[in-house]
Amino acid sequence: MKRLSGVRLGPYTTLGLGGVARTFVEATSAAELVSAVTEAEGPVLVLGGGSNLVVSDDGFDGTVVHVASRGVRIAEDGDRVLVTAESGEDWDTLVARSVAEGWSGIECLSGIPGLLGSTPIQNVGAYGQDVSETIVRVRVLDRVTGEVREIGAAECGFAYRHSAFKADLERHLVLAVTFSLARSPLSGPVAYKELAGRLGVPLGERVPLADARTAVLALRRSKGMVLDPGDPDTRSAGSFFTNPILTPSQAAELESRAAGFPRWATPEGTVKVPAAWLIEQAGFPKGYRRGPVRISTKHTLALTNPETSGTARHLLDLAREVRDGVLEKFGVTLVNEPVMIGLSLAE
Repeated sequence: MKRLSGVRLGPYTTLGLGGVARTFVEATSAAELVSAVTEAEGPVLVLGGGSNLVVSDDGFDGTVVHVASRGVRIAEDGDRVLVTAESGEDWDTLVARSVAEGWSGIECLSGIPGLLGSTPIQNVGAYGQDVSETIVRVRVLDRVTGEVREIGAAECGFAYRHSAFKADLERHLVLAVTFSLARSPLSGPVAYKELAGRLGVPLGERVPLADARTAVLALRRSKGMVLDPGDPDTRSAGSFFTNPILTPSQAAELESRAAGFPRWATPEGTVKVPAAWLIEQAGFPKGYRRGPVRISTKHTLALTNPETSGTARHLLDLAREVRDGVLEKFGVTLVNEPVMIGLSLAE
């Protein structure tokens, strides 16, 4: 393992923000990951692709373990395949391979930046698919017991953009993830209206895997959500706020303030509201700027560092302004999706 000091963390994040790490370790295998984390003195930050992370300008006064483990194993399972990948694998590379091989189940998650190990933590999802639908098990280091063990999907506590891993970030180090994918040239049923429109098919239709991937990538690019050095809007952490999920009484309160607001009913009886709509209606349009940072010119949910001259403090100030504006107008509190290191939206 390489151990370095004084490494600036900004270049390891898609926002380009973050100060210096006291110690920086590059771990190229699961064994090195386990050793690096268990042998570290003081606080530990496990760093993947940095695509869902906002790091303080003060950096990290501890050990940053950079995940660089590689490897993909395939096993037959009847008309399905079990794909086990190390946490340092690039997520979109795996999605592209699954499409090329005729493995169905994660094609609508194309173009999402970052490494594979973060996908169960965030329960990564987009365009009607979540990784929780295909994850079979997650191999972890339990940092409390010191054991390496397998956690089945039922134990992962998956919910909307959430998991048991995210609820307790200090406990588990994800080493590998196993997915069960169907052998099929067709996508799963298209479950997202915007994607169905792009494909020109009704909801519930199945389409060739390559068509689904192409359509998803086109939609993500139109929103600045596919990493591109030439596009300043991609210098973000993706969607900064999650879509609020309201109880019936909260939804009634919002209806009294904004009759006919867009919504999706959930099987649990709650109501999901598009955060982008709330932000725009609260007076924060695409391109809204606060100093060197701004809301993306393509997607209201993304906060960007377009000239790379912003700081984490600038970004936090903009996030608070948006959150407070939505709360004042609609009585709904937006919650950040990226993980905050040394930062909090709370005053």
